[in-house]
Amino acid sequence: MLDKEPMTPKGYEKIVKELERLKNAERAIVAKEIQIAAQLGDLKENAEYHAAKEKMNHLEKRVSLLEQFVAKAQVIDPSTLPHKRVSFGSTVTLLDLETEKEIAYTIVGSAESDAAKGMISIGSPLARALIGKEAGADVVADLPNGIKEYEIVSIGYKEIGLD
Repeated sequence: MLDKEPMTPKGYEKIVKELERLKNAERAIVAKEIQIAAQLGDLKENAEYHAAKEKMNHLEKRVSLLEQFVAKAQVIDPSTLPHKRVSFGSTVTLLDLETEKEIAYTIVGSAESDAAKGMISIGSPLARALIGKEAGADVVADLPNGIKEYEIVSIGYKEIGLD
């Protein structure tokens, strides 16, 4: 993980809220589940106990990951940045030169990326290929599914919603 993790203010807020919920509510719920399951008898053959312990393990891993993101967060408000060139927080409309279909992506931090919602990590191969380019530029990106060629149709800032 990088020394600093770029993040939008909304992305940071979402991660902090999830972290607080996990630490202040979920831990207590899962601890209670473990306690109840432990009372069911022999722990070696107690499926409920093992399931609850596994749930706690997953929860603690998520808490640790979120704590790392918060500790390394560099909150950047993309609405204050110029978007003449592709940069953090830019919403970029691309024309796939092979299929001639347009697709739009917003470049965000890795903690808030969600390709299905059109938000790609600044560290992703596509974002790295786009950073610094202007509208009208052709871009060749070495993606996991092969080399893709795009034309940048437009660049701008668009408020993102993180549900």
